[in-house]
This record gives sequence, structure tokens and C-alpha cells, in this order.
Amino acid sequence: MNYRVLGKTGLLVSEIGFGCWGIGGTHNGAVAYGPTEETQSLRALSCAFDRGINFYDTADFYGFGHSEYLIGKAFKDKRTKVIIASKGGMNASPNQKDFSPSYLRRSLEATLQRLQTDYLDLYQLHGPSLHDLDKYWDLLELFETLKSEGKIRTFGISVRSPEEGLEVVRKFQFPCIQSNFSLIDQRALDNGLFQLCAEKQVGVIGRTPLCFGYLTGQYTGQEIFPASDHRSRWSKLQVEKWVSNNQRLASLIPHDVPRSPSQFALQFCLAFEMVSTVIPGMLTEDQVNENYLATKIKSIPGNVLQEIRNIYEQSREELAISH
Repeated sequence: MNYRVLGKTGLLVSEIGFGCWGIGGTHNGAVAYGPTEETQSLRALSCAFDRGINFYDTADFYGFGHSEYLIGKAFKDKRTKVIIASKGGMNASPNQKDFSPSYLRRSLEATLQRLQTDYLDLYQLHGPSLHDLDKYWDLLELFETLKSEGKIRTFGISVRSPEEGLEVVRKFQFPCIQSNFSLIDQRALDNGLFQLCAEKQVGVIGRTPLCFGYLTGQYTGQEIFPASDHRSRWSKLQVEKWVSNNQRLASLIPHDVPRSPSQFALQFCLAFEMVSTVIPGMLTEDQVNENYLATKIKSIPGNVLQEIRNIYEQSREELAISH
């Protein structure tokens, strides 16, 4: 496994991280990627650790705490060997967020209890609006206090979109940011977000690098997902855009070495040095092993990266997220 420094946080994170939304499953009525089985989830986490993956990104919202519970169970005896990131603010009550300092402090304590640890390596705000950030102007003060208390090592923000991310980095002093980035969602490159992060040494975590599985080559767009799978809520038109444009991009996969569509997609994200880690969701050991190998295969040649950008720019309007 290769590792990169997460901006100026000092955290050394694996290039391939573990996105932990999926393992939260449908506990307590949560929506993710459908039901999960605890033993399988724990095997996937253990496999990831064995492959050198040290960065695990979760949230109290994932499985309404179940994802954090699993991570705590998996790593309570390996705590200093992993970097655990969680998020707060989205899980206040059904369909309601709360980013007040008082709520976040209480939320953090519950997160630490589920994780069976007394500190978080990274605590992130979970999708606040720009209005939320203006309203709770003392949030950064809270985070500095939590650092001084030893509750967190550093803090960051998971933004709702790259467009909002650009405003966040311009206006607020977050050491790291989590944003959408993939072969078919390159807005963070288009709008200058990544360039600004590089200038300010803001660490970048690439979210949805496999676009909810549609970059794995395993879906045709005709699938019917259960209500407990969030993909059932995306419009048919949006899914068709993703699938058709992924097929065009997949035609660029180099044949110099065996390389799966998933590995191609992850390598694209990691071709940009300002991206410290990408966090594909992983539910099984097989998925862990496939994603891990993206760091072992020869990198995508520069001319192919340019072709990817060319196709993306030609299709940008088609690819725009509509829901």
C-alpha cells in the first residue's frame, strides 16, 4: 500500500481508504446499499487492514451508529494502527441536521463510545450548508477545544458538492475536505477546488470514486434496487447518463496490464497528487482485494489521462448530477 500525507494535518493515510457507509446496512431503518451481514463486514474490515489500508471513513449516520460499532469491534485492539474518521451533524433526528457546537460535542461522545476509543483521528462536519457554517461561526473554536482535550487529532468537513467546497475553502479554515470526485464527476477539477486546496495545503479525501458502483462495470442501469438501497432514489435519466458515459470512458482502459474498471477509476482519482486518499465503499473481501490492487498496477499513462479529460469535457452537460 502507498500512503500520502493528508494536507497539513500530518496524518499519513493509505491511498485507498475504506468508505464505511455500506457496512452500516439497514439497521434501525437506515438506507445505504441494502442489508448487510455483520460477519461479512468484519471480514472485509480485517482484510482491508491486512492489505495495509489504514484509513476508515464512517459517520454516526451510517446505519445510525452500526458502522461505527463495527469499526470499534474490528479495531479496538489495533487502535493506534488505524486512522478513523467520523462525521457528525446529520444524525440529529429524522430528516434534520444539527451543527450546533453543543450537539456536536454530545454526538462525538456517542461516536467515541461506539468506536470503543477515547479519541478520533479526524472529526468532520457531515454535509452542512453554507448557511449552517455562517450560523455556527464558533465551530472552529469547538474543534480547537476538542483537540486540546485530546478528543480529536484534527478536523475537517464533508461538503455537499464541489461547488460549495470551493466556497468553504475560500472562507473557512478547515485542514481537510471531503468531496465527490470520479471519472464522471470531475467538478472539483473544473471549478478550481483542487487547485485552491493545493495552494492552501488543505487535505483532500475523494468521495464516491466509483460513483455508487456504476464505475465497476457491473451495472447496466436497468437494475431495480430495493427501497433500502439509496440507488433506488436516483432518477432513471441520471443513471442512464452515468452508465452510457462510463462505457465511453471504459474504452480507454489501457491493456498494458490487467486492470479492472474499478481499478481504472481509482487510479484516475489518485493520478492527482492533491488527492490524499479515495474512499470507495466496500462490503466484501473480494471488493477490498480488487480495490487494493489499484495501487499495485502500473499507473494510467499521461496521454490516457488527457483523453479521459477530453471525453469528460465533451460530455460535461450530460454528466451533470440532476438529483
